[in-house]
Amino acid sequence: MKNFYAPFLLIFLFSCQQSKKEIKIITADDHYQAPYFEDSLRAEKILAYKSVIDSVFKNYSRIKHNPSIAYGIVVDNKLIYSNATGYANLEKKFLADDKSRFRIASMTKSFTAMAILRLRDEGKLQLTDAAAYYIPEMEALSYPTKDGNPITIFNLLTMSAGFPEDNPWGDRQLSDTDDELMGFVKKGISFSTNPSSQFEYSNLGYALLGRIISNVSGQHYQDYIIEKILRPLGMNDCEFEYGKIPSEKLALGYRWEDNQWKPEPLLKDGSYASMGGMICTIDDFAKYMSFLLSASVVQNAAEVGPVKRSSAREMQQPWMFRGLYSNTKDGNGNICPRTTSYGFGLGWRNDCHGDIAVSHSGGLPGFGSVHILLPDYGIGVVAFSNLTYAGMGMPTSKVLDTLIILAELKKRIFPVSPILKKVQEQIMGMLPDWNNKFDSMFAENFFPDISKAHRKKETDELFSKIGKIVSIGKIKPENLLRGSFEIKGEKGAIEIFFTLTPEAEPKVQLLEFGLSQ
Repeated sequence: MKNFYAPFLLIFLFSCQQSKKEIKIITADDHYQAPYFEDSLRAEKILAYKSVIDSVFKNYSRIKHNPSIAYGIVVDNKLIYSNATGYANLEKKFLADDKSRFRIASMTKSFTAMAILRLRDEGKLQLTDAAAYYIPEMEALSYPTKDGNPITIFNLLTMSAGFPEDNPWGDRQLSDTDDELMGFVKKGISFSTNPSSQFEYSNLGYALLGRIISNVSGQHYQDYIIEKILRPLGMNDCEFEYGKIPSEKLALGYRWEDNQWKPEPLLKDGSYASMGGMICTIDDFAKYMSFLLSASVVQNAAEVGPVKRSSAREMQQPWMFRGLYSNTKDGNGNICPRTTSYGFGLGWRNDCHGDIAVSHSGGLPGFGSVHILLPDYGIGVVAFSNLTYAGMGMPTSKVLDTLIILAELKKRIFPVSPILKKVQEQIMGMLPDWNNKFDSMFAENFFPDISKAHRKKETDELFSKIGKIVSIGKIKPENLLRGSFEIKGEKGAIEIFFTLTPEAEPKVQLLEFGLSQ
């Protein structure tokens, strides 16, 4: 009976989703300015250290026995430098370059996630939908406990479906047929945890997302990705089936064993393509990185990508917590704890300096890869290798850390909104006497929280310590409605922090003063 009703339930869900009213975005501020970099010579400064970049990858390749490594640097949404070391094909002595096509393994997963969001934006599915709505074979799954929830698309995207970590088993399923994948599901899936309870890396989960894309779009997963994601980005050299690639352009895979390189057979393209089947060049992958970096900046520019920028930003958010690592080190070798999470097909981390990185690695028999984006710095590095499970994260991270230090890269500056400028002027007009004519700038909570008399006493003490006012610093905005600035005196400085309310006419709800360190 359950299987009889499933197709009708699917049709009902599609019709409900397609009938929803589209909500249009209304912009309230025509004067909005996107964050920007002060240094217009960033790319030139980075290119001055090309030899340093090359030496990092060459040394790593020599130490780790990589047959080849191809790599590229993306800055301000374009590939500014690429190079390679070694051979893409050892037998025929084909040198690797930025046009060599490497299997990028699990870096494919973010393309799968992007395709799901595209279908979501078209109203063809919702992330909160049960995956079984689109893969009826999943209806018969037996869950660990009765108090769990069915696996959702969101669970598959964030690797929280409850499936066990499946490296390296999943890597060997790449060439399975669609029938084999569905036959596997029909036999039942063993769970390590209940859905939604924790992160656990799952190739199977992304294979199922590929099946959902095929079922919903009516296209083969590979065809959908090529037509709807890759080609709109100008990624014309990326493929899934190695048989379509000229031999002189194809990087062959190897493993280092018994002090020699041994060929790894190339796996055919199949139902697990959505977890790790893509074959790509550095030149093409840089176009994808450029889109992700450009999407990380909130702006009013026209949409130009295969998905909306807001959807690409969703991919780069920390949706599922992975862990806190207290002993990691920064580029200077100092202990710098970091927290890590998983987004939609992309990893996310934030370290003790507040530096956010978005990345994904890949590993298959014969291949290893990684790309790391630092959105706030507008830079990304990608590296491919044709060595089994090559750990490309170490040299790539080292290149990023080195470039930030040597080229003295700074984060984007958030422009000061008109309301922040206005409030700064009001604060300076009110101080140091707390002039009553500026009381209207404060929210209804402000003086009931702390009386005006107490606030004035506090600021009088601070002003007495810094002496005569010399200058007023520029606002350092945190966002459109929160920021800080400094009042410099002859003997010191006062740091002023304020945050505004969500009212139509924002008012000051919090105002704090302290001596600058």
